[in-house]
Amino acid sequence: MSGGTALNPKTAPPFPIAATAMVGNTQLRKNVRHATDVIQAKRARVVGEMPDWQALRDAGSAVREHTIRNLPFYLEQFERNCTAAGGHVHWARDAAEARAIVVRLAQEAIARGRTAPSIAGRPAGEPQGTHPGAGEAADGVALQGEVIKIKSMTTEEIQLNRALESVGIHPYETDLAELIIQLGQDQPSHIVVPALHKNRQQIREIFLREMKLEHLGESPQDLADAARRFLREKFLRVETAISGANFLIAETGGVCVVESEGNGRMCLTLPKTLITLAGIDKVVPRFQDLEVLLQTLPRSATGERMNPYNSVWTGVGKGYAAGDGPEHFHVVLIDNGRTEVLADAEARQTLHCIRCGACQNACPVYRETGGHAYGSVYAGPIGAILTPQLLGMHYAQSLPYASSLCGACYEVCPVKINIPEVLVHLRGRVVEENTGGLKTITNPEAMAMKAAGAIFRSEGRFRAAQRLGRMGETPLERRDGQGQKWVSWLPGMLGGWTNVRDLRAMPQQTFREWWEERERKGAPAGEAG
Repeated sequence: MSGGTALNPKTAPPFPIAATAMVGNTQLRKNVRHATDVIQAKRARVVGEMPDWQALRDAGSAVREHTIRNLPFYLEQFERNCTAAGGHVHWARDAAEARAIVVRLAQEAIARGRTAPSIAGRPAGEPQGTHPGAGEAADGVALQGEVIKIKSMTTEEIQLNRALESVGIHPYETDLAELIIQLGQDQPSHIVVPALHKNRQQIREIFLREMKLEHLGESPQDLADAARRFLREKFLRVETAISGANFLIAETGGVCVVESEGNGRMCLTLPKTLITLAGIDKVVPRFQDLEVLLQTLPRSATGERMNPYNSVWTGVGKGYAAGDGPEHFHVVLIDNGRTEVLADAEARQTLHCIRCGACQNACPVYRETGGHAYGSVYAGPIGAILTPQLLGMHYAQSLPYASSLCGACYEVCPVKINIPEVLVHLRGRVVEENTGGLKTITNPEAMAMKAAGAIFRSEGRFRAAQRLGRMGETPLERRDGQGQKWVSWLPGMLGGWTNVRDLRAMPQQTFREWWEERERKGAPAGEAG
């Protein structure tokens, strides 16, 4: 039941190659378009109800910008307050460190469970069996080597499930969409709706096969009931949970998770040990800041006025709250390239993202290709700017070009991240990387860009290039029914343009030539000025 091949930008094919394959999958395109259409319609309706929506966007943008500019201060404040409340804060520089910390904490929690008095009355220290596999509860006693998880893109980012399984710890995804992905050996394709590319019939087939069910209807209620029965036993049995975080509150040291199904609240309250993994960019200064963000996030993400479940917890249960919530609480703060993003003044706004996925739903490129083409857990416009920055520009160089720059992502972003602006900036960095030093000699694209730059800097060279272009394309021209000249095929690298579209033939006279001829002949009376 482990997840399928993890999305890894370091090994994934370039976006144009992956996208070509995805565009040919008509069922996937139909599923993605239907799901994004539904979400966009709901979002438009609930956003339209808010007369101060633009003011909320401005406020959200201001909160995020202020936080990111003062990130070290608020992270240290969060650590102090979380620790004072009984939590433990761990710092991870990269994915490998984060995986090692979480795995160690999970192993320690499981070891405590073996020696602690059993929740089913079994004497402490008595062997409680080894990991028997899914669905094989042993007398209601906590099984070894298992954790339950709340949907978390950060755990996907560091490929945590594989690390847990490598040491014999089986993670159970409890979010319905993530459960579908896990049971189906699939990969997430959307930040908020990971199984958005699956339709109801496909989900039913997965549940029938993996849950060993003989009968199952295909209504949403039938599927939800099957998932509820499957997960309930895990909630009541497994004593260690791993969560992500929507927000870390520096003022209180608290953690906020919003969700729609109640599985998150079950994971936060029932297990004895809770391990939260969050990027350092998730911090907000004050509890009051949630007033803005909890209005804009659900409306942008799923078209809901408010998430059905909003959980905020601080430290461990103590005093009057003893027994309520985890006995052991850990927060793992991961950098994993975020400080490098912070150092880039033009791309820094990427860290303002609150992971609503609205940009994905609005993006015409994402809607045609789905999320897997991006080769990363972060797909769509936000993935196109976040992934190359987190991993380094030499990975995923094609992603900044996976956009039409139409600006739809900017219009719907609840915190006003100017994604097209960042995309153009990153394209510039890609060109810089590919045109430096010897790369100019060995990279055909870099050589072409250098040549183009030299041509554009000289009027004489530009005119000569136009004449050569007209001469060179003449054998390739064809006429359509209206007599217009088109070019359907170009050689070499230029063929990338005509692979998917025809190119209108260059005119026999440029605008500059027409204007000069007009001046020589004398402009008709009344046209001057």
